[in-house]
Amino acid sequence: MDNWYIPITIIPGIGLLILSTSNLMVTLSTEINTLIHNTDENDVIINKKLIQLKLLNRAMVLFYIAISCLVTAALIGGISLKLDIETALALYVIILGIIMLLLGLFWLIKYSYRAVSIRQDQFKIKFNKK
Repeated sequence: MDNWYIPITIIPGIGLLILSTSNLMVTLSTEINTLIHNTDENDVIINKKLIQLKLLNRAMVLFYIAISCLVTAALIGGISLKLDIETALALYVIILGIIMLLLGLFWLIKYSYRAVSIRQDQFKIKFNKK
C-alpha cells in the first residue's frame, strides 16, 4: 500500500463527529437529569430520551472503533511499505473502519429522526396539561 497515509486523512472528520456527538450527549444527559428532578414530566419521555442517549453512545463507540481501524491500517501500510511486504490486510482494515463509520452515522441519523418526534411528544404533553 503505497499511500499508507490516506486512512489518516479521514480521522479529523471523524474527530469532529465525536466532538459534536459528545456535545449532544452532554446536553441530553443534562436534559434527562432535569426531567428526572421535575416530577411533572412524563416517564415515557424520560425513557425515550434514555434510549436516545444509548443511540448516541453506540455512535460514539463506533466512531472510536473506526478511528482505531484507520490508524491501524495506516500503521500496517507504513510498516509493510518500509519492509517491502505486499499485504492486503491494510485495505481490509480500512474497509472495516469505513463500515464502522457508516454504522455510527446510521445511529446518528436514527437519533435525529427520533429526537424530532420526542420533542413533538413533549410539546403535546405540555399543551394538554394547560
